[in-house]
Amino acid sequence: MNFSSFIATRYFRSKKSKNFITVLSVISMIGVAVGTMALVIVMSVFNGLEDLIRSLFASFDAELKIEAAEGKSFEVNDEWLEEIKKLEGVLVLTEVIEDNALFEYQGNQLVARIKGVSENFLDQGRFANGYFWGDTTLGTDIRPGAILGRGVGFFLSVNLENVNTPLKVYYPKAPRSAATLDPNQMYGTGYLEPRAYFSIERQFDDEYVIAPLKFTEELLSYGNKRTALEVKVEEGQSIDEVQKRLKGFLGPEFSVKNADEQHAALIRTVKLEKLFVFLTLTFILGIASFNIFFSLSMLAIEKKKDIAVLKAMGASEKLVRNIFIKQGALIALSGALIGLVLGYLVCLLQETFGLVSLGIASAVVESYPVKVVWLDFLWISLAVLGITYLASFRPAWIASQVETTKLL
Repeated sequence: MNFSSFIATRYFRSKKSKNFITVLSVISMIGVAVGTMALVIVMSVFNGLEDLIRSLFASFDAELKIEAAEGKSFEVNDEWLEEIKKLEGVLVLTEVIEDNALFEYQGNQLVARIKGVSENFLDQGRFANGYFWGDTTLGTDIRPGAILGRGVGFFLSVNLENVNTPLKVYYPKAPRSAATLDPNQMYGTGYLEPRAYFSIERQFDDEYVIAPLKFTEELLSYGNKRTALEVKVEEGQSIDEVQKRLKGFLGPEFSVKNADEQHAALIRTVKLEKLFVFLTLTFILGIASFNIFFSLSMLAIEKKKDIAVLKAMGASEKLVRNIFIKQGALIALSGALIGLVLGYLVCLLQETFGLVSLGIASAVVESYPVKVVWLDFLWISLAVLGITYLASFRPAWIASQVETTKLL
């Protein structure tokens, strides 16, 4: 321990002659502790929400999604698909045809997304999170079935137990050169048997109906065209590495997106919100640190004679400044350490016991999700150090300007 650190520690531990300075120091520590604790808790909640969003999307979206770089669909053939399946790390390859369609059930109508998928769709671990009730199959070629988002099913008043009432699907046909006056010739019609509901996230619940690929292909007249291919990666394989292999094999005509890239805008929004909350709470922490400024200013006035003695003994202005800056650092870091520990304990209790509920009966999770990321602790500590230096610099400079001749 160098001399300035020794003196700063003695000042920090010793009782001040003026009780007001002690009170200010304690208030400073409490303010820093509360601000730090709030930062830890809020940032952990944002981390938890980000993880929750990823887990919910992972229940519906593929780990990797292949789409045409330009246009809505692309041609496929069995030989090409087999080559993709043979790539290292590719476990399951699901063909997808997705488009808007009109659904009707007992007079109720709704425009939603029909997602035609090959039989191995459910082999990708879909609907692992959220809610799912009903049959986990998509029927047969003769009686194709459908898995409906809960919002779609509720809006259409679909009764899963009523097997005699099908779900009608309408899709407009491509325009012909010859016009027709018969409206029935302007759209294709298909029938699905409602088999199950899923509930993951409102974006999916209110928009999607999962149907067999063959049914969708015939209704939409897609032939060998597909709107996407979804890939499940082998366990133990790196998703990033498999993504690079697919990009290298497919070339620039296709885009290969991982789970985050499929919802890049939403993930970016959550990260931006977390950043702005961090900056806002850091600003509040900065306001709370004004107490450090006042307590050090009062301490500098109280210790003028001590400073004069030190200067008479040969202490430089830099040494005096360092004493008071380190004194402020001790006050702030003590409060920060208390805040970090309390914040971590609150997050641990929330994760274990769910102290604060979301207050939404239909939510996938009952309480606010939290996730402690140790890198956040580093950023919070750096913010506290920066604020402490700014709050301590002016009182430290004033203390270093004490003139020895006027006090000795």
